[in-house]
Amino acid sequence: MLFFKNIKNTDVINQSCNIVKDNSYEKSKDDSKETNSNKDFEPIFSFSPISDEIKKSMIGYSMPQNEPISFEKLSYLKLSHYDFYGNIQIGEMIVDKRIAAEVIDIFKEVFEKKYPIDKIKLIDEYKAVDTLSMSNNNSSSFCYRTIANTNKISNHGKGLAIDINPLQNPHVIGDTVSPKEGSSFADRSVMQMGMIVEGDDLYNAFIKRGWSWGGYWKNPDYQHFEKNLD
Repeated sequence: MLFFKNIKNTDVINQSCNIVKDNSYEKSKDDSKETNSNKDFEPIFSFSPISDEIKKSMIGYSMPQNEPISFEKLSYLKLSHYDFYGNIQIGEMIVDKRIAAEVIDIFKEVFEKKYPIDKIKLIDEYKAVDTLSMSNNNSSSFCYRTIANTNKISNHGKGLAIDINPLQNPHVIGDTVSPKEGSSFADRSVMQMGMIVEGDDLYNAFIKRGWSWGGYWKNPDYQHFEKNLD
């Protein structure tokens, strides 16, 4: 399989998952994570309670200081995946612990299919600013926030939603595309690597387990999958 990259990291739109502690942001020096040799590499798929070290990295970013949702309700995942170059990487994700085993099964399935996912990092590496994470094409889940103009916790705020390859799968509201760097991917008529389409391996892995896809919304959010447990 031939892998290539069609990504630009430029300015991002003014949208955030959380209040930013400061205005500085430095992209990871090892942006694509440490590359593992695919030969003889044993994939890692695990979930566990959130360690004190990870908790400290989340407080004030994806998790507000007052901890409106208990860390006990969340799980920390390690997920092997193929990046856009065909290399195996190890990603990190936080989800609601009730779906942790199922999310492991989903990512095992897409790994076996060699479905390309650019990167999977905790959004705290971007200071929980959603636009920074999206513009860097980062796939992520938990980030505490409420639905706009309401006090209702969003599914991302519960760890029940996952965004995949947001540059290739932007949220489209009329003429507004988020992230704006993904504007060229708002046209879904030309298939490119990393784009999610109905019936592909990633779509099938989520949908057959009862997840819904934002690609069907009136204002489609092609990156977004969510699980309704309430």
